[in-house]
Amino acid sequence: MSTRNSEIKNGRISEILRELASEYIARESSGSSLITITNIKFDYTDNSALFFITSLPDTKRDAVIDFLKRKRSEIREYIKGKSRLGRIPFIDFVYDLGEKNRQKIDEIAVKVGIVPEEKKA
Repeated sequence: MSTRNSEIKNGRISEILRELASEYIARESSGSSLITITNIKFDYTDNSALFFITSLPDTKRDAVIDFLKRKRSEIREYIKGKSRLGRIPFIDFVYDLGEKNRQKIDEIAVKVGIVPEEKKA
């Protein structure tokens, strides 16, 4: 399989994983935090998927990560039951510090009067 085709396949699998994991999280979480999957690093050869997440309020991030890590096997089973993926990857969760840093940069830019390009329109 060419590199381009494998990138497309990995992208499709990542989107399926994101959609189904998001459904499960929305259904099973207590609702005390808004949990968002910001990115997925999917590795077909290692059969693994690393989910990057954020939560609001940010103060609950440790509890959110603990919840998601406890539910890993249930999330895999949910994905297995709802998708037609042949191999369900091993799943792990980490807090997306890159997204938090981007938000801080945006806040600082607004304070000093620099508006990011996508917000000018």
